[in-house]
Amino acid sequence: MIKNIESKVRLATFLSGGSFIAAIIMVMTVSFFAYRQVSDARKSIYIMDASNVPLLARQTDVQMNRAAEYRSHIARFHSLFFSLTPDDKFIEYQMKQAMYLVDESGALQYNNLKEKGFFNSILSSSAVLTIRTDSVFLDEGRKYFRYYGTQKIDRRSSAIVRSLVTEGYLSDLEIRSDNNPHAVLITRWKTLENKDLENVQKNSFQ
Repeated sequence: MIKNIESKVRLATFLSGGSFIAAIIMVMTVSFFAYRQVSDARKSIYIMDASNVPLLARQTDVQMNRAAEYRSHIARFHSLFFSLTPDDKFIEYQMKQAMYLVDESGALQYNNLKEKGFFNSILSSSAVLTIRTDSVFLDEGRKYFRYYGTQKIDRRSSAIVRSLVTEGYLSDLEIRSDNNPHAVLITRWKTLENKDLENVQKNSFQ
C-alpha cells in the first residue's frame, strides 16, 4: 500500500515537473516568434492612397545599403570642406556644415588652414574652389576609407588643378539628424596628398 502511494507521488511529481518544463519551453517559443513577428512588422509601414486604401511599403535593413551611405557621407564632407567661393559667409557656412560630419581632426585641419591665411587668400584673390570625387576606397571591416579627388582653384590670374588624397575612419552614430543624415562621423581624418597637376596662367589685359 505504502509503495503504491510512493509510486503515485513520484509519478505526480514527474508529471508536474514535466508539465512545468514543457510550459516554460512553450512560453519561450511563443515569445521568440512573437518578437520576430513584431520586429518584422516594424520594417513595414502602411500609407494611404487617394482612395484611403492602405498600401504596404517595405523598409530596408539599415545595414543593407550602409556602404553606399558611407561613400555618400565621405563625398559630401569633402564637397563641403573643399568647395568654396570668395564669400566669408559662405565659407563659414560650409565649414560649419562640414564639422557636423567629422570629429576634432577636421576642426584641427580647419584651424591650421585658417592660421596659414588660406581662407583670406581665397577672398583676396577672388578664387573659386571646386572638388570632384574620383573614387572612394572603403574597407567596411575596418571602417577605413581613402578618398581620391581632383580640386580646381580658379583665380583671376590662373587656374590650378590639384590631386587630393585623404584618409580616415568611420564611426556609426545612433541617431540621424538633418545635419548628419547618414549618422556617420569621420574620425582621424588627414590629408595624404595635395599637389598641383596643372597650372594655367590666364591672359591679362591692361
